[in-house]
Amino acid sequence: MGWLPWCVAGVSLLLAGAKLRADEDSVVRVFIFAGQSNMVGSDSKIGDIGRFPPFAGLDQPQPAVRFSYCLGREEKLESAGWESLRPVYNVVGPELSFGREVSSRIGAPIAIIKIAAGGTHLGGDWNPDEPSGFRLYPLALQRVREALGQLDSQGVRWRLEGFMWHQGENDMFEPEYMASYGRNLKNFIACWRRDLGAPELRFFIGELCTKTIWGMDLRPRMYAISLGQREVADADPLVDYVPTSHAGVEIGGGAGLHYHYGTLGQLEHGLCYARAWLQATGQWQRESRPLSEWPYAAGSKVRLFVLAGHRNMEGERAFVQDLAGLPGGLQLLEADQRVACRYSLGGGYTLSNGWEPLGPFGEYSTFGPELSFAASLKRAGVENMAIAKFTHSGSQIIDWTPAGSEARGRNLYPAFLEFVRKSVQDLRDRGHEVELAGICYHVGENDMSWGPFRQGAPERVLSLVRSLRQDLQQPQLRWYISQQLPSDHESVNRVDVMSRMSEVLAGESGVVYLRDLDLPAQREQLVLDAAGVVRLGEELANGVQAGVSDGQQR
Repeated sequence: MGWLPWCVAGVSLLLAGAKLRADEDSVVRVFIFAGQSNMVGSDSKIGDIGRFPPFAGLDQPQPAVRFSYCLGREEKLESAGWESLRPVYNVVGPELSFGREVSSRIGAPIAIIKIAAGGTHLGGDWNPDEPSGFRLYPLALQRVREALGQLDSQGVRWRLEGFMWHQGENDMFEPEYMASYGRNLKNFIACWRRDLGAPELRFFIGELCTKTIWGMDLRPRMYAISLGQREVADADPLVDYVPTSHAGVEIGGGAGLHYHYGTLGQLEHGLCYARAWLQATGQWQRESRPLSEWPYAAGSKVRLFVLAGHRNMEGERAFVQDLAGLPGGLQLLEADQRVACRYSLGGGYTLSNGWEPLGPFGEYSTFGPELSFAASLKRAGVENMAIAKFTHSGSQIIDWTPAGSEARGRNLYPAFLEFVRKSVQDLRDRGHEVELAGICYHVGENDMSWGPFRQGAPERVLSLVRSLRQDLQQPQLRWYISQQLPSDHESVNRVDVMSRMSEVLAGESGVVYLRDLDLPAQREQLVLDAAGVVRLGEELANGVQAGVSDGQQR
């Protein structure tokens, strides 16, 4: 009969554990969002959310998420206590997608406190010791304390979980602030932890997006801010540097470039913070996409195609939901277990788990031209094909050259070279003869919208071609360089980049330049939608199949 007390005790322990878990799950996780215009959500529009299918419904309130906010400088938009999370004054901020994503991943309730104002400095407005200008540090501290006090008065148990910070564009215009950004950020973090009595508070520092116009014309200054941010993140285990340059950016201005994320970018921006927090707390898990079996016969020859490029090769605005409505789109949506694929997207932000089946694998329910490219080649009888895709939609062509730029941390060439080498070697290690059948590179879209980069594009592309051939020891490696019609604006049209690209590439054996692509009309400059990306893949496949002679243009 001695087993009965032990049984009762065991049940009691299980019940006690369940109660503790239930109690823990009831604690509200509080996140603070702060910064300047790209934290506010400037140049975004609620009405545009419907254009981006993965984010449908985020124009509506989220009653399960508490929200307290103070936005703006002179004239502030302020919540009356806690409200349901929702868009404020027609603006889409990163908190909307963050709130939905985190809520769907954890069992506990969350709350967001947001204080942000455009055109503000860490060295001045946000300075904890000597705030100037709009004195945002004391204002933000007061708002956070008030919001937390309201939870206390309501009997709500809460815990500070993370501080999301996106700021720095304005500091790069002030030499003193730019040079001291790392020191100022370290002090900023220390003061928040001290003033909130939260010494273990995690901080998530958002990268300044290099896809904006400032990512080109202010490249050295933006890089200086990033070095300060990374210095702090590297030294503090509770600070994470959050990549955001792969996120969308608003299309605006005469030549198409903009300073702000805009609607799509803000929605993806929020998911960047959600992923960073979930990873930091051990709760992140990507969808598994395994090959059911290795698709190639033992000892067979595999033809490997490498696809590389920027915004449209990555598929920034090509959504799988839109693909389903295109002719043949449903077939492209299905994972193709006969084609092995590996990839690195967003400069390494999204990586395949070794070789996966070809199919949509974009970070935000997006896809690239690889789907229609492979389908077209298969229809033409190409067998035993593998695809390796390397992209960074936040890059410019200079980042792909061995020389790179003064922003050394943005240099992609070494990673690209290693990616191609590893793709080939892995297939060889599996016992295959490998034919590196060609590199398909889509010319950088952003480069075409700024005069100096448009001027230098042809020589930089040629540098990439020659360097990769030399470093891979394949002097006759085929290249297929595709280019859509460049930005059409008086500020850049003086550079006839397509004619110059033709001249520069014509003298390079084994390079096919695919220009004036037969792409469908697009809503905006620079970026292609689902139909445009499908056509791009088909055009690349046509170029491969055409068997044109060296130097011939299409």
